[in-house]
Amino acid sequence: MLNRLPWRWQIRLGRILGRGLYLLNGKRRHVTRTNIRLCFPELSDTEQEQMVKAVFANNGIGIFETAMAWWTPRKCLRNHVTLKGREHLDAALQQKNGVILLGAHFSTLDLGGLLFSEFYPVDAMYRRHNNPLMEQIITRGRNRFFDMTIERSDIRSVIKGLRQNHIIWYAPDQDFGSKQSVYAPFFGIPAATITATTRMVKLNKSPILMLAQHRLPDDSGYELELFPVITPFPTGDEAADAARINAEIERAIRKDPAQYMWVHRRFKTHPKGKGYLYRSSADQPESR
Repeated sequence: MLNRLPWRWQIRLGRILGRGLYLLNGKRRHVTRTNIRLCFPELSDTEQEQMVKAVFANNGIGIFETAMAWWTPRKCLRNHVTLKGREHLDAALQQKNGVILLGAHFSTLDLGGLLFSEFYPVDAMYRRHNNPLMEQIITRGRNRFFDMTIERSDIRSVIKGLRQNHIIWYAPDQDFGSKQSVYAPFFGIPAATITATTRMVKLNKSPILMLAQHRLPDDSGYELELFPVITPFPTGDEAADAARINAEIERAIRKDPAQYMWVHRRFKTHPKGKGYLYRSSADQPESR
């Protein structure tokens, strides 16, 4: 029922929810502080803490935005979005090899998918949820706006879609462990980055480009932006490819860093042990 409230009420309630999450979820607060400290060392302690609070506010809003994406009538949303850089995707589609559309885990994740589908049909790769009930809810919600949702291990369906000149949305910005990953810089920090992106491009010679998405500063709507096709790609060096992918994602995040999901342990995998970077700062005080 909350998704039936006026737009700006939902945004305000989301911010209130985010403040509550900041106060109550010490584990995620610690993870977020660690990520911000690692990735934005140029900020003062006060500025870093302000960003941490903004991350939680955006995550709270993101819960309402996800509900909008899953249940709000599409006609209520389509006047609140602009898309920049369409010429890059249109040119890529002319190659008739499909397109791999890089995404990232912004707080606007699902809403961005719905808004993008107002302009282009799109399939999406995802990671299956461990809870069957949540998996059913998430899949049902996303099937409102994605033509097809493809579990990330189902490479056969991905290649089939690309050969039919589909757009495949894919977010490679999470830490899935050291297996089939290489270390590549992400905000200057070595991050385990999956190499599946390179393999997918090789299989069908599909062009690859980044989609950035952000809520506007005045909360009046959303901006989606398509970046130019990444070339050359692949380069023959998986580490160099991973670094290029991370650089594109970092460029998208820097447009509004607090709208990224810094609550995730992006640097979980480490040569000194799983979660090392988060353990090493665990003794820091909770307040600055």
